[in-house]
Amino acid sequence: MTKIGRWFAVLGLAGVLAGGMARAGVAQNPAPDGQQAQAAATQTGAQEAYRLPPEKLAKAIALGRIRSVLHFVYALWDLGVLWLVLARGWAARLAAWTERTVRRRWLQGLAFFAVLLILLTVADLPLDGFSHQVSRAYGISVQGWGGWALDMAKALGLTVLIGSPLMLLFNGIVSRWPRRYWLWAWMAAVPLMVAGTFLSPLLEPVFNKFEPLAESNPALVAQLEKVVARTGTQIPADRMYLMKASLKTNGLNAYVSGIGATKRVVVWDTTAGRIPNDEVLFIFGHESGHYVLHHIPEGLAVSAVSAFFVFWGCAGFAGWLVRRFGPGWRVTAVGTRAGFVVLLLTVSLAGFVLEPAVNTFSRHIEHEADIYGQEAIHGIVADPQQTAVGAFNRLGEAWLEDPNPNPLIEFWTYNHPSVQQRAEFAEHYDPWANGGRGKYFAK
Repeated sequence: MTKIGRWFAVLGLAGVLAGGMARAGVAQNPAPDGQQAQAAATQTGAQEAYRLPPEKLAKAIALGRIRSVLHFVYALWDLGVLWLVLARGWAARLAAWTERTVRRRWLQGLAFFAVLLILLTVADLPLDGFSHQVSRAYGISVQGWGGWALDMAKALGLTVLIGSPLMLLFNGIVSRWPRRYWLWAWMAAVPLMVAGTFLSPLLEPVFNKFEPLAESNPALVAQLEKVVARTGTQIPADRMYLMKASLKTNGLNAYVSGIGATKRVVVWDTTAGRIPNDEVLFIFGHESGHYVLHHIPEGLAVSAVSAFFVFWGCAGFAGWLVRRFGPGWRVTAVGTRAGFVVLLLTVSLAGFVLEPAVNTFSRHIEHEADIYGQEAIHGIVADPQQTAVGAFNRLGEAWLEDPNPNPLIEFWTYNHPSVQQRAEFAEHYDPWANGGRGKYFAK
């Protein structure tokens, strides 16, 4: 994720804090859910539905530890860099330099934020490079350093192109309404959340190559259309794409992105033809669940409500920081260019502190989508349970996920349930037994 993406992720509590989403219906013969499913697995002796060969298991455990350390190092590093930029007076010096160099005030702002974003992105390069090397060493990434550097350059370009005007907009709001800027900033952020969801598919071709899925996998398209018809997601064949992920990774994935006119299905070429089509259908069914269960619009709504309180809290904390440390930082007010960096620091800190709550909700909706996906392929594939278990095993093996992650790490950093939990639930989820019905589909 780019630097601007991390900061404005707090605006997108969309997918994260929409935990109040209604559960669609109650099954007459409900299958075991969550801990009940795991208990059922233990009672029947069918433990560890997700398994790895010994060699890959050792790699997954080692890689899991590296990922966990990197996750927290990234967060603390970003906070530390922002603090250093303020404490060393660099933010104030940069603001003074842009005022001396550029005549128009709005161009001064664009220059300030462009340089700031470049500085902060470059500061992350050592961690980004180490992360890429680890991915290459464990056989997940196959992208060379030249291609990686090009992608980083593209990401930086988009960060500056999109991030600088956005920061200028919010900085202007803070300067114009110093007492209630958090309210006006929140009002501006809400439509930006929606716009970001709509426009995100249009930026994907900057980093990856796409082609119509029907050109290389017409049989898969025909099967996907069966799931589309069953779920009512209304995605025509001409909006189903194959992404050339094999140029960069050995990982597996298939997803749905966008809303309205930009909504589309994307299947990685590492997935199509590499795993059984039935398992691709389950993955697609899972992604369809996010749309059918209204996770995106409801998530945006809850995100908006959550952001209201986040902005209010960040504004108060930023004001206190300026009063406490402002003289040493050469920052007189939050509404100044340098003062806006203080606000970025508080937003980054809020994102880190709220991460467990964000991921708890995310795991909840991912579990809901798992249930929906398994029910969506009922009657289309021969064995929905084993199809889902097989898909989770292939996904876990491709990405080398630890079958038994540390509970604290899972609670704090996992935005999906662990593959082990997902596979165990899928193995024992059969609402159709004894004439029952599914949670989302009657038959």
